[in-house]
Amino acid sequence: MRKVKELKYTQVYRICDLRSLKFKTTEDLTPCTDYIGQQRAVEAINFGLGMEFRGYNLYLAGLPGVGKTTTIEIILSSAAKDKPSPPDWCYVFNFQDPNEPKAIVLPKGKGKELQNDMEDFLQDLKMDIPRAFESKEFEEQKQNTMNEFQREKNNLFEELQKKAAESEIQVQFSPTGIITIPLIEGKPVTQESYNSLDEKTREEIKARKEKIDIEVAESLKIARKLEKEAGEKVKELEKKVALFSVRDLIETIREKYKTYPQVIDYFDQLQKHILESIDNFLPAKGAPAGAQMPFRMPQQEPTFTEYKVNAFIDNSNTQGAPVIFEAHPTYTNLFGSIEKEARFGALVTDFTMVRAGSLAKASGGYLVVDALDLFKYPFVWDSLKKALENEELRIEDIYQQYGFSSTIGIKPEPVKLDVKVVIAGNSQLYQMLYAYDEDFRKLFKAKADFDYVVERTDMTLSQYSCFIKSVCDRDGLNKFDRSGVEAVIEYSSRLAGDQNKLSIQFGSITKILKEADYWAKVDNNSKSIKRLHIERAIEEKIYRSNMIEEKIQEMIAKGSILVDTEGMVTGQINGLAVYNMGDYAFGRPSRITCETYMGTEGLINIDRRARLSGNIHDKGVLILSGYIGTKYAQKKPLSLSASIGFEQSYEMIDGDSASTAELVVLLSSLSGIPVKQSFAITGSINQKGQIQPIGGVNEKVEGFFEVCKAKGLTGEQGVIIPYQNVKNLMLKKEVVQAVKDKKFHVYPVESVDQAIELLTGKEAGGRGSTGKFKTGTVNYLVDKKLKEFAEDYRKFGRQNINSKKRNSSD
Repeated sequence: MRKVKELKYTQVYRICDLRSLKFKTTEDLTPCTDYIGQQRAVEAINFGLGMEFRGYNLYLAGLPGVGKTTTIEIILSSAAKDKPSPPDWCYVFNFQDPNEPKAIVLPKGKGKELQNDMEDFLQDLKMDIPRAFESKEFEEQKQNTMNEFQREKNNLFEELQKKAAESEIQVQFSPTGIITIPLIEGKPVTQESYNSLDEKTREEIKARKEKIDIEVAESLKIARKLEKEAGEKVKELEKKVALFSVRDLIETIREKYKTYPQVIDYFDQLQKHILESIDNFLPAKGAPAGAQMPFRMPQQEPTFTEYKVNAFIDNSNTQGAPVIFEAHPTYTNLFGSIEKEARFGALVTDFTMVRAGSLAKASGGYLVVDALDLFKYPFVWDSLKKALENEELRIEDIYQQYGFSSTIGIKPEPVKLDVKVVIAGNSQLYQMLYAYDEDFRKLFKAKADFDYVVERTDMTLSQYSCFIKSVCDRDGLNKFDRSGVEAVIEYSSRLAGDQNKLSIQFGSITKILKEADYWAKVDNNSKSIKRLHIERAIEEKIYRSNMIEEKIQEMIAKGSILVDTEGMVTGQINGLAVYNMGDYAFGRPSRITCETYMGTEGLINIDRRARLSGNIHDKGVLILSGYIGTKYAQKKPLSLSASIGFEQSYEMIDGDSASTAELVVLLSSLSGIPVKQSFAITGSINQKGQIQPIGGVNEKVEGFFEVCKAKGLTGEQGVIIPYQNVKNLMLKKEVVQAVKDKKFHVYPVESVDQAIELLTGKEAGGRGSTGKFKTGTVNYLVDKKLKEFAEDYRKFGRQNINSKKRNSSD
């Protein structure tokens, strides 16, 4: 078996040397224009943008801070320049159905132009129509019409009076109508005198009166007809006068928009409506033109809203295709709204109060939204899917749509939607949507995966340096000297968890750059940001978050939490765990103990029995049974009961990184060989006894180092890690120095036998040609103990059988 070599201090931390780039400060560099490490994502984005078919909207998947928003912003800004600007959309009054405003599409800039033209047109109407009706010609024609009507009416009633006189009937005109009174000898007949007349005379008078009443009814009928005809003639005259005023105005504006059929159709209906609503432009009856009009109810006051234009989408200032980033995608912000205003205690609305949302503004271009935000607000996600699927946008009152309001509202005509939607989120959300939302699969067929690490090569080192320059220019930071840039790159490798990679979670990197700039400003003597400022920024960041870690370390130092860093103990070992506090993770050692005895229960996971362990930890313990059975129970049954547990553990534990420690402590208990408490060990194990890599190796090593430092470094302490994790080591400066000074040690192992030899100082031992383990080795003692358990258990079973036989014979 290969002997384990201790790691050198150069192996536990990879320094960065940028002398080959030949710059002194970031001022000597050019800003970065590359997408560092995101070639896959960039190609996927270009594919999604290039696909013009329905359903190829984009989902950007990746961790926070990897540059999803920045990357898509740069790419879309470039792509949008080469695309034509989208048209304008206007809403106008629907003269046939006022509750359903019509949408008109116009070339870029024409929508606002039409809105302004209609405002001027309305102002001209308000002046020209009243002026035309004040003209002498109109008044004369109107008066002639009324005079003619009055003459015919007078002639009609004169004829009526003549006929009445011939029948000795008097006709009287009153505000309530026409009254007929019989005459005798030229005098009106009173009721008393009428009653005193004989029957024949009364019948004669009655007959004469009824005849004249018929004539009166016929005359009134003719008079009403004459009045109606006169009114129609006056109305027709008013229309002619109004048309004379309107024709030139409307023909002028019609000529300007003659190539747009929707606008021409609107103008035709507009002209008809104006001629039918002349009174709205005229002063109130009895009030001279220009005089203040008397008070009328709000709903009677003409607002002329129907002659206005709502420039719903105005692209007059848009260059290329629009690119909209919606940071607050509520329903109204995304889909638009129908506003209302209070008028005398009532909420009213009209088509001019229809407002566009970001989806409408992005039509013909691109809309970028955060995926999680789409699910924060009600109705947004389902409405977005419907809009994309139908390729049209409906502006609706959300309260009315879902039955929260019973009032009658307007329903604007749907707008055709041509937009590429880009949503940015994490991979877990993408997988959930893809699995459980069938519409998502149809509508978001393009996915761009953003990486979070990149290979640490000469090219990426150069790009990273230029990235730091870009941040300095963008955020106004002080310049970084070469040592500062090197420290940032080393910190990036620590974040990546790999000496050969760099983190491209630029959000975290930018945060450190800004904090280092702050500490450089605190240091008034510094003209640039150096390594010491980066290191201080990292230390201060840790200090702000590591209170819990310090409390635990204090409890270990005072003996409240039992952890030994010296001596040797049988059946006891130091395992390592990582505590994640959200913004900070740290490692701490945990004492693992094992007790073995004869029985058939096998390995008893105390934490599992107490329901304090997760599934992965339970799996790691079960793997130990396979290893023990394969290695030691090929020719004998296992008569073993062993209880393994984390001491002073009062919360859920998970992961299999302690399985190597659990196996070693089990073998220590069986063999009776003590384990060095100056070591802590981490690593996963398989049934073949091979050590497998784990996560959080830096935190685990540093956690045990802090305990050893608090209790006193002896030069014998250290940590055993899987050999595969050597490349992941980027330890703190203090730990690296301790390794260099031989005060602390790190050993990489490949198998459990190597770990046993380091921890016990004894040879692990392998099977010889006879199939037996070498005498005196750890494996020999374990095998010997298991044989004793098997034989004792067999003897115990035989004694039980004999005892039962004697009891039965008695």
